[in-house]
Amino acid sequence: MTGPDGPHREPGGDDGDGRDLAREEEERAVEQALALVGGTTLRPSRGRGTPGASGTPDTPSAPGASAGDVSSGPSGSPGSDRPGSDRPGSSTPTGNGPDGSAPAGNGPDRSAPPGSSRAGSSRAGSARAGSARAGGSPAGNGPRAGGRSTGARAAAQASGSDQRPRPDRSSSEAPTPTAEPATPKAPPLSWDRARAVATRAGRTGPPATIRLPLDRALGHVLAEPLGALTDLPSFDTSAMDGWAVAGPGPWAYEAGAGLLAGRGADTPLPDGTAVRIATGARVPPDTTAVIRSEHAHPDEAKGLLHARRSVVTGQDIRPRGQECRSGEQLVPAGTVVTPAVLGLAAAAGYDAVPAVPRPRVDILVLGDELLTAGLPHDGLIRDALGPMLGPWLRALGAEVAGPVRLGDDAGALRDALASSTADLIVTTGGTASGPVDHVHPVLDALGAELLVDGVAVRPGHPMLLARMPAPGQMKGQAEGPPEGPYLVGLPGNPLAAVSGLLTLAEPLLAGIAGRPAQDAYRALVHAEVHGHPHDTRLVPVVHRAGRAGGRDHVAPLRYNGPAMLRGIAAADGLAVVPPGGVRSGTEVEILDLPWAPATPWTEGCFT
Repeated sequence: MTGPDGPHREPGGDDGDGRDLAREEEERAVEQALALVGGTTLRPSRGRGTPGASGTPDTPSAPGASAGDVSSGPSGSPGSDRPGSDRPGSSTPTGNGPDGSAPAGNGPDRSAPPGSSRAGSSRAGSARAGSARAGGSPAGNGPRAGGRSTGARAAAQASGSDQRPRPDRSSSEAPTPTAEPATPKAPPLSWDRARAVATRAGRTGPPATIRLPLDRALGHVLAEPLGALTDLPSFDTSAMDGWAVAGPGPWAYEAGAGLLAGRGADTPLPDGTAVRIATGARVPPDTTAVIRSEHAHPDEAKGLLHARRSVVTGQDIRPRGQECRSGEQLVPAGTVVTPAVLGLAAAAGYDAVPAVPRPRVDILVLGDELLTAGLPHDGLIRDALGPMLGPWLRALGAEVAGPVRLGDDAGALRDALASSTADLIVTTGGTASGPVDHVHPVLDALGAELLVDGVAVRPGHPMLLARMPAPGQMKGQAEGPPEGPYLVGLPGNPLAAVSGLLTLAEPLLAGIAGRPAQDAYRALVHAEVHGHPHDTRLVPVVHRAGRAGGRDHVAPLRYNGPAMLRGIAAADGLAVVPPGGVRSGTEVEILDLPWAPATPWTEGCFT
């Protein structure tokens, strides 16, 4: 008679095959128990359907596993697999069952019929008969050293064996190491926290300092405060074209060119006399005031100068040190060198300024589907990120190499990452878990440290931030945290990539470049903005001037899907919309774009 589980056997029936099967199950359970407490295998493994099999232990392996995937440790020792060998796409590690549990003895019996029960092992999704729950072992991680599986305990009691598994209570006996359980991927960080991690990563150490000539310093960040090297102005100068006078008037004068800028005036001006003077010229000692040309009347016939208005001592004279004294701080460290800063530095006596080197950035464009020219065709699309990222990163103060297009080639990606000398590597695409998304496996192979692995933001949630090892720190070569370049992995969709730039790359680069952290600012949003149920949304907006005494506000733009650039092309910022969305009139945080215009855009077709 046949039941749902195979041929039905009457209780107490004399079945030799059944007794052999039970005996094998008992022996296998005992072997598993001995392995758990550091014992040795009592007999060679044999398959259930292979009587007379040789004593060579069965090594568990996945189809296609290479010899390099098998541990050199003793067969049957849980945890003898290489750490990290359970990456997606790798063969099943030695010492781990298909569902992550430790196999009994020498590994799973691959000749057993489907659905057969095995002491101490289970298939994914099956009731874990004989799995080690004792000692707090999590489901799916297999029995731990020091714990006893249910199947092993029952088999040991039935056989009367003296070598029954028991907890390791002795601190002097080192338990046999067990396989590291596969660490489940942590949930994505919130947008605020991910941005804070990127900000902190960029400020892990003091920035480097170089001295740059003024003609090369534009756009850099000052590494040190800029102090005046002299008084400004360095001597008393005339603020206007006019007459320098001494004492009360009228004043006698002599015809002639007078005092010009750039010429010395060491001779004191006698009381009751006047001399012509140009703007910026050095005022003679003992000068009372400067009278503007339009406020003076020279009487050429008498050679006397008359004032049309009352004269105040010191008027229209710029005294020495009026702007600053020597040694006084002009601008603090972290200031971006603008044309005005260059002018101030030159006036204060600088030929070169202390600056932070621009962060060097490499761009790696991934994807076999991308075209660099022409119209999309046959499933191929234009690369929008390659032309966009370089100028964007330069606007953030970086020194950017031209984009390198690698396609979907894991080996090329690994070589490019390992050979980069940049401060930051930016990749596009390949950050999800698709069949050709190679970023995560390559980072793992190189020994990189993931600082941010997914962000609860839309668009752009598969973005990541990692720290690469330095050249001498490649995986397995050196201890300690990685000290090489950072890597920001951007999603392949264009607006999602923009989201990753503003969330991770911008605060990271600001820290590396020595820019001080900027306080967030908020603005009213002039429309209802729908939100994601759980994640933050970044929505392109444009600033609008208030009308009829109203407050300035921002308006959300259309075309804000993850693959769209039409909205961000018309935007001057991104609104940070919390989960659930906001109503019209709500204040939201605004992320400015680096080229935000000084005047509001007109309404146009995007709002």
